[in-house]
Amino acid sequence: MVRVSRMTLLIVQAFVAVTALAGGLALVVGSIDPALASALMPPAEYLEGSPFRSYLVPGLLLIVLVAGVHAVAFVAVLTESRWGTMLAAAGGFSCVVWIFVQMAYIPFSFLQVLYFVIGLVELALTMVLLGVLDEVRAMHRSTFVPLRSRRAPHAHG
Repeated sequence: MVRVSRMTLLIVQAFVAVTALAGGLALVVGSIDPALASALMPPAEYLEGSPFRSYLVPGLLLIVLVAGVHAVAFVAVLTESRWGTMLAAAGGFSCVVWIFVQMAYIPFSFLQVLYFVIGLVELALTMVLLGVLDEVRAMHRSTFVPLRSRRAPHAHG
């Protein structure tokens, strides 16, 4: 289960890193030269009410906070770094938070649902890798101490 979860997590991380980089670059390039803006760039009206005047800063943030975090997490999980699961969780949270904030300004899109679910999948896979869902390991980490019998509070055996 751990091996399949790890491979699935790596695939998801690579997908998000590549697509977030492509999306961020499209926003940056389209902001710098509007003649190069593609159909993938949202209308400028979506920025009304937001702290941004163009898609330049959101594009840079998408590259750093989503693509960058996922790329670093991918390398950490791939190399089995001790930081891998923490960075994987950071990647999942970055995806979920990015979409949550985006939905405050951008009208609903299927891509928002897709990337929100992807972020949740990353977090679930990270929990599997940490053994959170493994009953045996969870029982061994438990701090539960059974109460003594009420009949004989000091009895042994």
